[in-house]
Amino acid sequence: MTSRTWEKLVRDRIPEILAGQGIESTVRTLGEAEYLTALKEKLLEEAAEAQREQDPRDIALELTDVVEVAYALAATIGISRDRLEVLRQERATERGGFEARVFLEYTDN
Repeated sequence: MTSRTWEKLVRDRIPEILAGQGIESTVRTLGEAEYLTALKEKLLEEAAEAQREQDPRDIALELTDVVEVAYALAATIGISRDRLEVLRQERATERGGFEARVFLEYTDN
């Protein structure tokens, strides 16, 4: 049997899923500061996974992970899902969205 060190934040049911597959794991509960750091790292991990995918379904699945991490990160800093959506809408009103596919190539200082 091969051991592997992961040292990363995982979804809550992963230890249960692993146990169901006969895989033993060691976990611990993070403190607030560690959790915030781990969520930020997880956000980058999930975004990188979404970037690597090519199939639209796989991209969508990775995006669900990005959204789940974003919600957890927002909650950790005291922002509800509803408030996060309000902030998103305000930002879109101020700066626009991405529907127009605008790609900035150059600015003149």
